[in-house]
Amino acid sequence: MAAPQIPNLNSLRNPLGAGRGRGRGRGRGGHSDVSPEEERAANDRIVQQTDQDASVSRLSAVEVGYLDDPFAKYFASMESQRRFPIINRGTYVRTKAIDDLVDKFLAHNPAQKKQIISLGAGSDTRFFRLMSRTPHPSGIGYERPNLLYHEIDFPENTIQKLGPPYRERELCGHIEIPWVWSNSKEPAGYGSMPDTLHATNYCVHPVDLRTLDPSRTPPQSFQHIEKDLPTLIISECCLCYLAPAAADTVALYFTQHLFPSTTPLGLVLYEPIEPNDAFGKVMVSNLAARGIVLQTLRKYGSLEAQAARMKAYGFEGAGGANVSELWKKGVEEKEKERVAGLEMVDEVEEWELLAGHYCVVWACRGEGEGLWEGWRDAATRFNEDR
Repeated sequence: MAAPQIPNLNSLRNPLGAGRGRGRGRGRGGHSDVSPEEERAANDRIVQQTDQDASVSRLSAVEVGYLDDPFAKYFASMESQRRFPIINRGTYVRTKAIDDLVDKFLAHNPAQKKQIISLGAGSDTRFFRLMSRTPHPSGIGYERPNLLYHEIDFPENTIQKLGPPYRERELCGHIEIPWVWSNSKEPAGYGSMPDTLHATNYCVHPVDLRTLDPSRTPPQSFQHIEKDLPTLIISECCLCYLAPAAADTVALYFTQHLFPSTTPLGLVLYEPIEPNDAFGKVMVSNLAARGIVLQTLRKYGSLEAQAARMKAYGFEGAGGANVSELWKKGVEEKEKERVAGLEMVDEVEEWELLAGHYCVVWACRGEGEGLWEGWRDAATRFNEDR
């Protein structure tokens, strides 16, 4: 499920009223000849296509100077378009917040192998950014992590994701051999583009998350997921596209079925919140006009509900903050000055409204000899004012 576009806030351009009437009345008042299967496929395509906008928004933030990401250009599926300043800032804050949590996870005992699983990764470049880090024997600065990175998404998205690294030396150079590229629909085919990759440090799984069920045999590619490694699961506006029961089933599949209770496990969610205030209602309406329905938003529409959700999944020590709080308390003052100097943000009120309706939430289980200490410190810092 490609979802990063929603975190990039691009779907809410002119959020205080522009486009309110778009799409109204379409398909209403008459009988539809569309079958349930065709309707579901059409809805899936809408979700999948959000990733196209996401890649452009990420590239916009890179080109303006918010983010250092030399790989974004390879995955941008449309021509470069400069986004509004509040969208660029939203992309930056979301990316930095999750990067900080990832870095805290990887920094503890860096020699120990760890694992990341990205749900609905789409065109996200985090794997390549992590693997491009230069080792520093002195211990100063970043090191290339000892990491096995997984991405799970629709086959339609993974085939698009694997195109650039299959063709570009700058990308495939970060993927460790031995590797196996294949196509899940044509396993014996020759010349078909791959939608599946199994490598020493990078695995891409063409799996519809809705098919995961403890009563079924796991997808064959899941044999490459190592069940005993400390693992971080990331969902950037992915699970929110599922019905609440389905989203919970996916999360519990990993926390209660795939991984034993002895495996240290962390989960990071990035999702919209606050659908019931005036701005939230406009946000939901604007998204609906594009055919986008965030199904878990009503059930998990506040930081408190998100924390309770994490507890129900078996995690503890949940932390969370909306994007506005992450900007104010999670970005150093010197960095704020740098970002503020990139372009003028005139829509201050709109920024506060928009940033208050998206959040990052994180929680963990298993001590792992201090593995989650950085996460717990962050939770204390952001939760202390509530």
